[in-house]
Amino acid sequence: MADSLLAIKARVLATATRLVAVLLVPVAFCRAPGRARFLACQWALGLRFPAEDLRGLAPETLAAFTHARAEAFWRDGQLIGLTSGYRDAAEQHRIFTAEVRRTGSVSAARRRVLPPEESSHVRGLALDVRPTEGARWLERHGGRYGLYRVYDNEWWHFEYRTVAPVRLPHPGAVAWLSEHGAAYGRYGDESWRYEPRPDAVDDSRPPMCATEDPRRRP
Repeated sequence: MADSLLAIKARVLATATRLVAVLLVPVAFCRAPGRARFLACQWALGLRFPAEDLRGLAPETLAAFTHARAEAFWRDGQLIGLTSGYRDAAEQHRIFTAEVRRTGSVSAARRRVLPPEESSHVRGLALDVRPTEGARWLERHGGRYGLYRVYDNEWWHFEYRTVAPVRLPHPGAVAWLSEHGAAYGRYGDESWRYEPRPDAVDDSRPPMCATEDPRRRP
């Protein structure tokens, strides 16, 4: 019964968010005629997910995420909110040490959260999203914007990459691959193995007009 009520509430909120976005289009048009639907979508989603914080994300990550979710919103009616994006090193260290205490070992903790020096959240490249339907949409279509799900055990965690990475079983697998001389993609000065993506798109383009707590994760 509780699950049914939650599902009904989610549908009502989604419908209300779509209605708000439509009503905001004329206002957004006055501000930026060529980006009215994009802006209206971001404003409406900001109202739907008031706790989300896009600050601190790397510019390429922010562009990819906002344009991807604008496509999801207007083309497929799918809402995608941000649960956790950028974290500074101190916050990431706190999350990691808390997980070490909870699990009893560093290796166990690394299966769910990484230390600051390894976390893509600290670099502004990682996104924890919601709801599950939004994550499914992003998993299917996010590659067009350079956003990929990177861990089997975290449906909510996506990262910006210039090329498609190999999906890993969990965050701790990164260290195992490094220790054994393996690699799985490329970003900055890190070495990765990858397949070029001829369908890569410019993340700065306008949008196509057309519970578990993720904050405790890598």
